[in-house]
Amino acid sequence: MSQLKIKRGNFLFTSESVNEGHPDKICDQISDAILDSCLREDPYSKVACEVCAKKNYIFIFGEITTKAKVNYDKVTRDVLKHIGYDDESKGLDYKTAEIKVSIDEQSPDIAQCVHENRSPELIGAGDQGIMFGYATDETENYMPLTHHYATLLGKRLTEVRKLGILPYLGPDGKTQITIEYKNKGSCGGHLETFTCSYCSYSTQHAEDINMNN
Repeated sequence: MSQLKIKRGNFLFTSESVNEGHPDKICDQISDAILDSCLREDPYSKVACEVCAKKNYIFIFGEITTKAKVNYDKVTRDVLKHIGYDDESKGLDYKTAEIKVSIDEQSPDIAQCVHENRSPELIGAGDQGIMFGYATDETENYMPLTHHYATLLGKRLTEVRKLGILPYLGPDGKTQITIEYKNKGSCGGHLETFTCSYCSYSTQHAEDINMNN
């Protein structure tokens, strides 16, 4: 990537988006699917589920208290199949992947502090977190323009793979968009899009494909 030159007073803002086959997203989708399976049978389930993924290996661990009968192996393989991991050459194969599960029930100490013997309005969370973000009028969904377009480009990568338009693409991929903004207000309250400075795709693909293809 060559050095980007920007006009005086302007600034660059960058966002990236990863596809459904990215390791982070694989783990998110598996843990989400496990949560859905628990809530489908038991709406009072307490689920703290983590997932790790490595070459043809999935490790599921955490604390889950539920009356639901969850088939962790099937849930995981269904997610991998939906994403498109159907051959070990892609790094994962839903048919042969090794899946290890280490799930305990929720700690009684956490349960006591969070929900046991508490009225609904006093039920707390079993974990803490700090979230950062903002709403913007750049887009109809109130997301930053860079994030919006990076997500759309990633979605298109998935579409052309699953529709067979570019069948040599793999499930993993990432997009990145950089936009140059112009400050129109004296106090920095009004920004104007100046130009799209940089767009980057990176995607998994078959070994016999090169840049000339």
